[in-house]
Amino acid sequence: MAGWSEAQWPDGRWDVPERLAAHADEATADFRDWFGQLPYTVATLANHWRLDLEPPYQPGGKGSWVAPGSDADGRDVVLKVAWPHPESASEADGLRVWGGDGAVEVYDALSAHDPLAQGRSDALLLERCTPGTPLNVVVGEDEQDVVVAGLLRRLRRAPTPAGFPSLQAMCSSWATQFEAEYAAADAPLLPGDMVAEGMDLFRTLSASGDQVLLCTDCHAENIVAAGRGPWLVIDPKPHVGDPTYDLLQHVLNCRRRLLADPRRLVDRMADLLDVDRGRARSWLFARSVQESIASPWLAQVAHRMRPS
Repeated sequence: MAGWSEAQWPDGRWDVPERLAAHADEATADFRDWFGQLPYTVATLANHWRLDLEPPYQPGGKGSWVAPGSDADGRDVVLKVAWPHPESASEADGLRVWGGDGAVEVYDALSAHDPLAQGRSDALLLERCTPGTPLNVVVGEDEQDVVVAGLLRRLRRAPTPAGFPSLQAMCSSWATQFEAEYAAADAPLLPGDMVAEGMDLFRTLSASGDQVLLCTDCHAENIVAAGRGPWLVIDPKPHVGDPTYDLLQHVLNCRRRLLADPRRLVDRMADLLDVDRGRARSWLFARSVQESIASPWLAQVAHRMRPS
C-alpha cells in the first residue's frame, strides 16, 4: 500500500476539522505547536499502520484530529490523533477493558511517549462505526435518556481494574481551578457561601460512593449508530469513582429541559441509571456551581438545585 501524503487530499490541501482549527487560534503555545506538527504526525502514523485515510470528520472536536479510513487488509478503521491531556489519558485502556461491549473497539494505540507518535500525541486506531450517525441527530432527548443510561450501565466495571485515574483527583483539580477563577472574577453570578457549599460537595461526593469504571463524558454526541450496536460510545474519558457522576454530562447537554425543570430531569436519569436520586441532585448542584463561570446559564440551575 502506498504511504499517505498531503497530495491525496482534495485540492491538494491539508484538511482540518472546524472546531479544532478554531480552538488552535486561541489556544496555548504548546497546543499550537502540536497543531502545527499534525500533518507530519498523521503521515507517520498512517504509514506505520498502513492506512488509506479519508478527510477528517467535521466539525470535529477541539482537541483531536479524527478521520475514517482503511488498513492494508481492507478493514474499515478510524485514526484518532489527540492532544494529550490527563482526562483522556486512559481512553485506550478503558476501551480495552470494555472490549467492544457498549463502546467502540480499539485495535491499537500509541501514547505520546512513543517516538512514532512524534513524542507529542496520543494515537488510537479504532473500529469504524457504520453509519456512525450521532445519537442526537437521530432521536429526541427522551429517547436519548434511555440509550445513554443503558450504555452507562453496560460500561460499569467492578471491581475496578488497576491503573485508572480517580474521579476524586479530577474533581479536586477542577474545584481548585474553579475557586481561583471565581476569586478573580469581576462579577461572579453566585454568592460565596453557595460556591463554598458546592465545591465542598464536589470534593466529598467524588471521594465517596461505589467505585466503578466510569465513562465520564457520555452524551448524545459521543454515541454513534453502529451495525453491531445499535449504539456505541466513542471518546470516553475513563476514571474510577461514583457511578452517579456519569449521568451529568448528558443532563448538562439537555439545556432546555434542564432550565425548565432540573429536578425532574436529574430524577429521571437517576432512575434510568439505577442510582440514588438525592445523590444525583447533589452532584448536579455541585457541577452546576463548578461550571457557572464557563456556562453562566448554569447559575440558574445551581440556585434551583441547592440543597435546602
